[in-house]
Amino acid sequence: MTGNPQTNSRSDGAKLDLAADPGARDALRTAVERGLPSTIADLCALVRIPSVSWAAFDPSRVAASADAVAALVRELGVFESVEIVQARIPGGTELGQPAILASRPARKGRPTVLLYAHHDVQPPGRDEDWESDPFTPTVRGDRLYGRGAADDKAGVMAHVASIRALVAAVGADFDLGIALFIEGEEEFGSRSFATFLDENRESLRGDVIVVADSNNWDINTPAITTALRGNVTLRLTVRTLAHASHSGMFGGAVPDAMLATIKLLATLYQDDGSVAVAGLTSIDVPTPEYSEAQLRAETGLLPGVTPIGHGSILSRIWSQPALTITGIDAPTVDNASNTLTPSVSVRVSTRIAPGQSAVEAATAIETHLRENAPFGAVVEIDDVDTGEPFLVDTSGWAVTEARSAMTAAWGVPPIDIGVGGSIPFIADLVRVFPTAQILVTGVEDPDSRAHSPNESLHLGVFKRAVLSEAFLLGSLNERVEP
Repeated sequence: MTGNPQTNSRSDGAKLDLAADPGARDALRTAVERGLPSTIADLCALVRIPSVSWAAFDPSRVAASADAVAALVRELGVFESVEIVQARIPGGTELGQPAILASRPARKGRPTVLLYAHHDVQPPGRDEDWESDPFTPTVRGDRLYGRGAADDKAGVMAHVASIRALVAAVGADFDLGIALFIEGEEEFGSRSFATFLDENRESLRGDVIVVADSNNWDINTPAITTALRGNVTLRLTVRTLAHASHSGMFGGAVPDAMLATIKLLATLYQDDGSVAVAGLTSIDVPTPEYSEAQLRAETGLLPGVTPIGHGSILSRIWSQPALTITGIDAPTVDNASNTLTPSVSVRVSTRIAPGQSAVEAATAIETHLRENAPFGAVVEIDDVDTGEPFLVDTSGWAVTEARSAMTAAWGVPPIDIGVGGSIPFIADLVRVFPTAQILVTGVEDPDSRAHSPNESLHLGVFKRAVLSEAFLLGSLNERVEP
């Protein structure tokens, strides 16, 4: 083992038995609470590292983040190996960003749990949109602000802190098997993820996989994510002219690319704003109560602006497709001249409902765009990226264990939720580990604003998330597999 094992906090050295010993959870609770100040300090240290994994940013920052996480993992003193690993990106020789891989084998019939999070972060955007520097962790009220404070360095620290609590309660010589995978490029598409799984299959193999990269219902109610939408993103380029022409001389007779693009994009939507692409499907699942007032409060919807779509609000977010134009390459207003634009490019981002394959959805979108091009405009589609949607099987024993752990930590049972966003690599986990039970949890709440300016972590939610995982690990450490 690496590092220095912590001292067992139980004076009699007895095993922690969550089922039979009413004091067992108290030992874990005490360990989490005592360790919380150092846990938050370590999280702040990680937030200070601007580990943006996008190609335009300095990769040495991601490497520094990997080193910092690896040091924290080694200090736990429970893993037989702790490595920083890079895998090849399919289709070439380029390596992906560095990830941390650690493992210890199970003993005496105990299960193995694979803990996943990611240490890379989104670009910060404009500094002026932040109330404090994005890479200077700042506490205001009960929230910690900073890029990555929630997504997903808090997920990294939830794993580290829960293992610390287990060690404090039972010592480092426990029987539970643990594999730890802290990815370094989730925010840049997990490009080497599939290769990484294939190359490290045995080190990552687990009976239960905990993905700490999702939301909770609110700051007082935990959640287990049971449905994730998939995604199809692409670049659409519309061309109508070989070169720019004077808009006064030829406007009204010659269709410019902006006109063609606007008309083409309009065909993607119904009058109510829902998606109008034939072949994109929805699923019918029950959703909790969620009011328009709550939607307005959580999204900043301006007064007088109405929501779009049909059905319950959460069904529009969890189980129906959605299509967003996330970028446009065209002349800027400041550089506008009186010309007919020859070409326009846009980034199309589509979220697809669980139950539909990403390839099928991509084909439907491309077919629609080509068949609806106005004025015979030339349509080019490239830079296509897809991610599969996911539905969690909630019938396994691991979900039951997780519900019990969350209920004990939060004081209320968790709600099953869907998430409008995507975690495409879960499909790869299912492919490589088809018998593993997958739990999608997280440290975020509706006000965390992941990916946005002023991203933050609610410290009370964080504490309860750590405690939930500590309870889960403690319970799994006592479970003997049949």
